[in-house]
Amino acid sequence: MGENVDSSKKRSRINFHLRGCLIPDYHKLDDNSLVERAQIGDEGAQSFLINKYEYLVHLKARPYFLNGADREDILQEGMIGLYKAIKGYRKNGFCSFCSFALLCINRQLISAIKTSTRKKHLPLNSYTSLTTNVFDEENKSTLLDATPSMRADDPLNLFILGEEIRRIKKVLKKILSNLEWRVLESHVEGKSYKEIAEELESHIKVVDNALCRIKLKLKGIK
Repeated sequence: MGENVDSSKKRSRINFHLRGCLIPDYHKLDDNSLVERAQIGDEGAQSFLINKYEYLVHLKARPYFLNGADREDILQEGMIGLYKAIKGYRKNGFCSFCSFALLCINRQLISAIKTSTRKKHLPLNSYTSLTTNVFDEENKSTLLDATPSMRADDPLNLFILGEEIRRIKKVLKKILSNLEWRVLESHVEGKSYKEIAEELESHIKVVDNALCRIKLKLKGIK
């Protein structure tokens, strides 16, 4: 009897140890590895990616807010776009996951605005205009220009994504510290927390804290 109990405890310890070994350190994985894991059912990798790129949703949702609409509804649409990006991304050498996520988030937000307008039978001017310039007056690109299709290897899409990222960088440059900016640049390239920490000759915790501050700053933008 006692022998069986001891054997059971031993098996439990072994199983616990094995389960622990199977839990990866997501901070050490680059975006491509995280996406691959998420696409085969690793919920931890998926949650990590969603948390990592949630700031893009807040940044991209800001110009799309519907007059009188619930801010959370718009953010939820952006999160759906991010989720679709995780499920649909294919590494092809043309664009990073971050760029593809921007494409999907934009697409989802535009679709949500169009659907809401049709359902309520309201004119488009009841909402943030789809032809409103994004970010500043110097750039004439509009919300409808942002994502004509979901193909991430299309030359036009790549050009638009490049312009989009430059606009975002212009906004972020004004509110981020030098450290936060350096972390974000490497982060957008899809590097892991570990790789960024090594570049900065610092610790993963420093990178994680910097990204947390970036997210808070973006959420505070009105």
